[in-house]
Amino acid sequence: MTSSEPEQHPEPPAPEEAAPLRVAVIGSGPAGIYTADALTRQRRVPVRVDVIDRLHTPYGLVRHGVAPDHTKIKGVARALRRILEHPDVTFVGGVDFGSDLTREDLARSHHAVVYATGAGVDRRMEVPGEDLPGSVAATDFVTWYCGHPDSELERFVLDAEEVAVVGAGNVALDVARILAKSAEELRHTDIPQSALDVLAESRVRTVHVLARRGPLQAKFTAPELRDLLDLPGVDVVVPPEQVDIDLAEVGTDRPGLREVARASRTNLGLLRDQAARGVQGRPRRIVFHFWARPERILGTDRVEGLRVEHTRLDEQERLVGTGEHTDLNVGMVLRSVGYAGVPLIGVPFDERGRTVPQEQGRVLDAEGRVVQGDYVAGWIKRGATGVIGTNKSDAAATVRTLLTDADALRAAVPAPVDLVEVLASRGLTASDYEGWLRIDEAEAVHAADLDRGARVKLGGWQAYRKALGDG
Repeated sequence: MTSSEPEQHPEPPAPEEAAPLRVAVIGSGPAGIYTADALTRQRRVPVRVDVIDRLHTPYGLVRHGVAPDHTKIKGVARALRRILEHPDVTFVGGVDFGSDLTREDLARSHHAVVYATGAGVDRRMEVPGEDLPGSVAATDFVTWYCGHPDSELERFVLDAEEVAVVGAGNVALDVARILAKSAEELRHTDIPQSALDVLAESRVRTVHVLARRGPLQAKFTAPELRDLLDLPGVDVVVPPEQVDIDLAEVGTDRPGLREVARASRTNLGLLRDQAARGVQGRPRRIVFHFWARPERILGTDRVEGLRVEHTRLDEQERLVGTGEHTDLNVGMVLRSVGYAGVPLIGVPFDERGRTVPQEQGRVLDAEGRVVQGDYVAGWIKRGATGVIGTNKSDAAATVRTLLTDADALRAAVPAPVDLVEVLASRGLTASDYEGWLRIDEAEAVHAADLDRGARVKLGGWQAYRKALGDG
């Protein structure tokens, strides 16, 4: 080299030549798959992502929480599918984190773990009689009609003429809508045949929807409400006095009107219009009860009624009882008062918030210190709030934090082993994305055999194993 020649420096390795950052994502619902998407979209750090799920089927609540007649929302699965088909993403199904696979196992094979397990159980109402037969979580009913393999095929017998659904969110409206629809209206959806058969024999004629607060405080969205109001053969009863609210008073000191979101105003308009239509004498009814708080589920051996206390907001916007009560003659109560996260073995957990404690997506221990290599996304991070799309920005925020830590993560695990080796050491054989496609194809064949549309969900673990060729 002459003195006139520029000094030569070795070129840094191209991203594709650098050792990839290996990330395990626990949970294949929207939060988990959007985490994989955010990791593989960026070009700063090469990555390999293993998306691990207890089920052999991906998509989480998109598959097992969205009502079968919500075909537009189910279309989200097409976008999630493209993410799982990315060459740097591997779907690992049939592996239960915490029992099949531990955090210590993953410490050998990955630089980082992102927990995206959602909020899988219902919150309780904590009222007397809640454990009577006929009082059930709406989550159990949803997983039943969505074909979750854990759900017992014979779980529900709809032999009550009147049913109460407690809650004012989208899930509550989904449950009410499915109960009020005819089986023929659901025939061309992907609802399992066993659930469709039960709905065909349903004796339910009246569904009461109870909200502790008023229509302006309800959490359901306008599209969900419109779907309910447009049901053929169903009278939706809205008491006019409960929606007689003067929006000119918004912003005043009147309780419940100090701040009103635009979405709430839309809901109120829809409910007012429905109240004005009155009852048409249709075969089935959905009856709204605002300002109604469950106080006791009545009955001795099973649900025979529901006692509610009427409520109002005090000057401090706190919900208080009025001392007035109404008894509803229902034979079944479905509670839909929120979802809660479930503790993961070896992972810090906030019992009060039912979430994993975190800061900017980094998991924190009981003393508030960062747990190196552990991250969190989705409902288990922030609680059961937002819509499916909310998980995309939430996951992206966690991934930005994780990538900031990339150098430290690599230093902590300089030579990760392959996950297949870890699974083999535990005596495990996971299913993969090709296995999911076999289940997908089996459901299409099942639908054709039943003359029921594009897909009918298989029922139970045994049916999945048969589709996978394992039994």
